[in-house]
Amino acid sequence: MAKHFALIGLTLLTGLTTSNAIAQSVGSNGQQSSFVTTAVPFLRISPDARAGAMGDAGIAVAPDPNAQYWNVAKMPFCDKNYGISMTYTPWLKDLVPDIFLAYLSGYVKFGKDGDQAVSGSMRYFSLGNINYTDQLGNSIGTGEPREYSFDLGYSRKLSPYLSVGVTGRYIHSAIAAGVAITSSGASADYRPGNAGAADAAIYYAKKHEIDDTRSNTFSFGAVASNIGSKIAYNSTRKDFIPMNLGVGAAYTMQFDAYNKVTFALDLNKLLVPVLSNSDTTIGVVSGITNSFKTGDQIQEIDASLGIEYWYQNTIAFRTGYFYENPNNGDRQYVTCGVGVKYNVFQLNASYLVPQGSGTTRNPLSNTLRFSLVFEFDKLDKPKDDDATDAK
Repeated sequence: MAKHFALIGLTLLTGLTTSNAIAQSVGSNGQQSSFVTTAVPFLRISPDARAGAMGDAGIAVAPDPNAQYWNVAKMPFCDKNYGISMTYTPWLKDLVPDIFLAYLSGYVKFGKDGDQAVSGSMRYFSLGNINYTDQLGNSIGTGEPREYSFDLGYSRKLSPYLSVGVTGRYIHSAIAAGVAITSSGASADYRPGNAGAADAAIYYAKKHEIDDTRSNTFSFGAVASNIGSKIAYNSTRKDFIPMNLGVGAAYTMQFDAYNKVTFALDLNKLLVPVLSNSDTTIGVVSGITNSFKTGDQIQEIDASLGIEYWYQNTIAFRTGYFYENPNNGDRQYVTCGVGVKYNVFQLNASYLVPQGSGTTRNPLSNTLRFSLVFEFDKLDKPKDDDATDAK
């Protein structure tokens, strides 16, 4: 039974068994609702436990190695010269045990006063082992669906307060492992999909010193992410990847030497148009343009609100709320989490409070996510004089 649930989840995630790029149903307010679907939706799963505890608000908060996902332009503002982060996220934990997202990211700063950075990341999404069946329940094979992406980014400061960054991305999706299922239960000319994409980002942060221990910091960020080619799983159809426009703002208040709190707000909108079956050949540029012409623009905006409190820069408490319009998916959930920092090491954990049911229940409900973060400066090398004296 668990495998059948996994197959249902796979279908919901990919949308490949539907003929339209948009599904329609009646929303909770009785109005016709529209859900824009894309291929490779794993690219929009938050891989960071810190932001995951803040309602998935991460565009403008203080940077760490996971800025590679949220806003690559933040990298030159990292406190340390080197950093690496690892995150493990179970998926559909309440139904199946072997679906997960693994994420690895890191950065290196260089240049004058560390005003430039190169960064990279890898996302690996495993959909477990699937027993495929036709509409009559007859086995037609097994598979191990997998998706992954590789990123490489570059960012630099333009001023003490402003930075920009770009990221290149390769995406590979093998969700049926050579087995394709059509709506009639027959096989199709399925093949793994490949795509290329890029992010462009900007980040602004300015700190106002009140005295030796008190300060206020305002930061702002904007990111156009996953802007790239469509992805094809057969010879007759190409689907949009989850191109997205996000803007975020954060305000941090340092009350004294021990207490600090940050408020963050992110707004995100998919740059994918509402399409009918006859419009699936539309190009990427036209698709982005049409995304602002089709559908209800306000309803298509998702909001993330997060709060983070630090005590002695050692222990953090976080909470957040994510809102999606009922006519655009109806995902609404509360998150919470903690963080512990010691020297170069930081451990973050987040929890998504169970909420909703059926299609509105988040796959991460009742799930703990963990991130390990290491940030450190360049190790000092012994001076020539010291080496001579030691002989």
